[in-house]
Amino acid sequence: MFKQLTALYIEMIKKINLITLTFILSCFSFAWATEPVLMTAAKKELQRTLDELKKEKKKPYYLSYNITDVKNIRISASFGKIESDVDKHDRILDIDLRVGDYKFDNSHQIRGSSFSFGSGRSSVDLPLDDNEDAIRSAIWIATDRNYKKAVETLEKAQTNKDVKVKEEDSSADFSIEKSYKYYSDNIDMQLELNKDMWRERLREISSAFSKEKWIYDGSVFIQAELLTKIFISSEGAELYWPERTYRVFISARTKADDGMNLPLYKSYFSYTQDSLPSMEQMMGDVQRLILLLKGLKEAPLMTTFTGPAILSGEASGVFFHEIFGHRVEGHRQKDPNSSQTFKSYVGKKVLPDFVDVVFDPTIKNLKGRQISGFYRYDDQGVLAQKVVTVENGTFKDFLMSRSPIEGFTNSNGHGRKQPGFRAVSRQSNLIVDAKRTITIEQLKDSLRSECKKQNKEYGLYFETVQGGFTFTGRTIPNAFNVQPLVVYKIYPDGKPDELVRGVDLIGTPLTTFANIIAAGNDLGVFNGVCGAESGGVPVSACSPSILVSTIEVQKKAKSQAKPPVLAAP
Repeated sequence: MFKQLTALYIEMIKKINLITLTFILSCFSFAWATEPVLMTAAKKELQRTLDELKKEKKKPYYLSYNITDVKNIRISASFGKIESDVDKHDRILDIDLRVGDYKFDNSHQIRGSSFSFGSGRSSVDLPLDDNEDAIRSAIWIATDRNYKKAVETLEKAQTNKDVKVKEEDSSADFSIEKSYKYYSDNIDMQLELNKDMWRERLREISSAFSKEKWIYDGSVFIQAELLTKIFISSEGAELYWPERTYRVFISARTKADDGMNLPLYKSYFSYTQDSLPSMEQMMGDVQRLILLLKGLKEAPLMTTFTGPAILSGEASGVFFHEIFGHRVEGHRQKDPNSSQTFKSYVGKKVLPDFVDVVFDPTIKNLKGRQISGFYRYDDQGVLAQKVVTVENGTFKDFLMSRSPIEGFTNSNGHGRKQPGFRAVSRQSNLIVDAKRTITIEQLKDSLRSECKKQNKEYGLYFETVQGGFTFTGRTIPNAFNVQPLVVYKIYPDGKPDELVRGVDLIGTPLTTFANIIAAGNDLGVFNGVCGAESGGVPVSACSPSILVSTIEVQKKAKSQAKPPVLAAP
């Protein structure tokens, strides 16, 4: 019932004034019979802090408490034996206390120092017992420490501004946003996992690797996690909701005779325990991993190459995440040390006109696939929003936190962080939407035609990638490195595809984007955790396969150590 009423209030928002809206939403502060102790303690301490510190010469103009109650179960097995079985419980408080004003505050970047957006921690571990006095005491000490640090930092920031050249971006330090009150109707959600069943599954799955003596690591783990999130602020925000996720990760590793390490993996993600794959599916995937790993061990070493290539949907998703997604995170456009690749491209073409790029944290499923970049509110209390960054090939928008940049004054719900870090603008569910597609066979035929056109002996097909990284600073080349695991040569003369190993996909973003010429009618999904200056946050990258007229690969780094001298026991 509460969800239905909330939807109605969202529709009514344009028809009623802010005072009335605040009153209506406040009525639902009592949606539960008994308010959780964590929420009660945080609200009392926030109000007490504001009341007392307003007497100070430099009083806070903004204060928020972001509490994450983390329950985690992780069971891992290797070669048929359980290696670890851990239940963990943490409570982490993150404090955002600001002195100054929205225009200029203690978060202002101090140029010429090692300080950067999102750096430093303002967190503390809270007691696990629901003891209000103990919780308030921990919040009090942490808030006092943050207040003193904020006053000191503001003075340094003002001095730094006075002695440095004029800033390139004079936007405010903090945006004024609407405050929300939301209480999930699943506040009693529990972390559920059939541990006995999964121990047996993990033993059986990992034991399949023990039959192959040339496999040096064959392991699998399951992780079940429940995050219960509380966010309150001096602006009136009150948010309380749980997030539960499950991940299974299967990995295997061997080594080629020339010393190159050869890893492969298969991962699964779900929001419910029942939606995880069946035992039969996972065992089938393990057998395919073993066959593919054996093929890689015997595959020829690839050399450097430039020419046409197809990136599978999964590989393409990671490709866009690395070379595009990080460059449209808004706070980087404000950082004088950042290359600001797309800052001058608003309204200009950056991709083929049949390609849109969307970030949408409001959805859990895409074409029947569960995707991991979903959330209701970001870590600054802003409602999650769909952001169209590229439309018909033209760049439109940045991912924004509450740190404004020129031309983009407000957050669009992408201020994110790992508990213990400061929020900055980060990716969510990246979706590459190609409005003109062809079948995968037609895509391969187009690759063969491109090989003939360029007089190339072969093209490449990147099937699986491990991840990647990118550089966005001004002091080093603005390049990317996507790390493939499974790559095939595709020949234009009908010769069978050939598995190869030993290359990384490299390049620079604008040049590579200009070389995209076609997209497939498939969908690849990469669910993972993205690490950056605000820690690791869950994301997904969803894309069709794409054909690129010219890419470049370089030799992959490899170990100089020989394979084991002794055979496996």
